[in-house]
Amino acid sequence: MAHTYHLNEVFASLQGEGRNTGRPVTFIRFAGCNLSCPWCDTDRSEKFCATLPDLMKQVEKLGLPSIVITGGEPTVQPGLDDLLLALKDRGFWIALETNGIMAPSRPDLFDFIAVSPKAEFASRYNERQMLKKADEVRIVCTSKRIAPFCREMRTKIAATDYYISPLSRHGRMDIAGATALMDVLNNGLNADPWKLSVQTHKLIGIK
Repeated sequence: MAHTYHLNEVFASLQGEGRNTGRPVTFIRFAGCNLSCPWCDTDRSEKFCATLPDLMKQVEKLGLPSIVITGGEPTVQPGLDDLLLALKDRGFWIALETNGIMAPSRPDLFDFIAVSPKAEFASRYNERQMLKKADEVRIVCTSKRIAPFCREMRTKIAATDYYISPLSRHGRMDIAGATALMDVLNNGLNADPWKLSVQTHKLIGIK
């Protein structure tokens, strides 16, 4: 079945967050999301549609070997596996950015998975459907009150790295709030600590 992909943008930049910060990548940003976070600063509106061959042409024209599949929410996109198989066939390194509500149907097709659970929608994280294994977990600090949610996600999602990201509003990042939450989470923790993941792309003024 031929799929038409609903997209916001396809562009080359640097990964700005988490373990892969600074890595040159092509972002494939899908339109649409299964959540509506009140503080979301990502444009997830549909700007254009593309068939698989057209999308592959755009990606190959940008010339980078690494791809980040993001959104919006990629896991709700019909035909995602067909795109991943086409990218794999051409030797691309592929990362996923997801909210983790739904586990991808083919996690084996990703080289790296970053999940960003949303505390405002804690009840949506159903253990039968949610993503349970990732390379990194990044949670946006909306308040120190989300510490119990962070601890719960750490028990539900096995990952190598766990990060707290500052909330960004009106061009300012609340780094102090994020580090305060980290202090709460790391107090008495007998495991690798929670770390800070700052959106460096915003600091240097790129996408």
